[in-house]
Amino acid sequence: MIEWAIIGGGIHGCTAATFLIKSGKTSIDRLRIIDLYDKPMARWRRNTKRIGMEYLRSPVVHHIDVHPLSLQKYSDSAKSRNLYGYYKRPQLDFFNDHSENVLYEVNVQKAWKQGKVVSVKRNERWILTLESGEQIMAENIIVAISVNEQPIIPEWAHKRAFHIFDEQIPDFKKLKPPVVIVGGGITAAHTAVAVSQLFPGKTTLLKRHPFRVHFFDSDPGWLGPKNQTGFRKIEDYQQRREVIKAARHKGSITQELFYKLARFQKRNELQIINGEPVKMNETTITMKDHSNIQAKTVILATGFKSSLPSQPWLQKLILNENLQCAHCGYPIVNESLEWCPHLFVMGPLAELEIGPIARNISGARQAAERIVANL
Repeated sequence: MIEWAIIGGGIHGCTAATFLIKSGKTSIDRLRIIDLYDKPMARWRRNTKRIGMEYLRSPVVHHIDVHPLSLQKYSDSAKSRNLYGYYKRPQLDFFNDHSENVLYEVNVQKAWKQGKVVSVKRNERWILTLESGEQIMAENIIVAISVNEQPIIPEWAHKRAFHIFDEQIPDFKKLKPPVVIVGGGITAAHTAVAVSQLFPGKTTLLKRHPFRVHFFDSDPGWLGPKNQTGFRKIEDYQQRREVIKAARHKGSITQELFYKLARFQKRNELQIINGEPVKMNETTITMKDHSNIQAKTVILATGFKSSLPSQPWLQKLILNENLQCAHCGYPIVNESLEWCPHLFVMGPLAELEIGPIARNISGARQAAERIVANL
């Protein structure tokens, strides 16, 4: 039997593991991280590389290590491109190198278990059953899963478009132009830049609203007591949900991406259209105003459903353990992010307690801090 099982090996799960080990709350021998992929943060690396992300949106103090200045100290002063702008946003490769170094320090590969969880039950201790039939017994569980397996696919594009994070999407070089990217947020913007460099003049960014330009995807006040104190005083969880919705700059982009897109548009390498698509056939998207856009390839960067992650094992666990959920379906947890004794949550599952930053790297750090501090 092990002491800690972490379900999910992305940024949140890896942050939890790092904090648990470096704080001395457990050892690598008593920890397991269960993930679909064979390496830590694999989906993060694949997705960010695919869209051509150059710099993270978050500042240098947001990373998977315990000390806030760990990433900044890791920076090589000779490489001026490691950090960008006033908030010192890290270059993607630099951030990934630092993460790999941190995980190497704690020997995380020793705790890694590739597999898919299909059942979680409690019988004195937690019993996790994997798709392979293997069972893992643990004293404590951290559920660190995301909503990335729930892409939003508009009805008009059903079965005729790729979602940007589909497993089976072709390499961008193999796409058939003209290419239309659908979405107005930061993922769509990165994708439009990457694709228009491959197919200049044959790439369109189609969005329903004008660009929403913000430094971050929520006000920086949510990183600390300025906004969090009042949020935690709200006893009505439906009201907390409304506050979270209002606080997020959904579908927004950074200022430098806005200017970059404008440059591509000015050079006629990228067409940018605001409008509402209603229908699509093999080569044409029909808009609400009856205009048409030619497209041999359509890539959806339309985000993910905000509902509770739909894994069957999670739904069964909620019923079997009579776990408290708000009207929106998300967990009601205590300040330690404990859903019931010895069961903790991070990421989207923790947002009714952490707030609108829960899904971000900063939210991963705050969640890990809370769990570790209250053990």
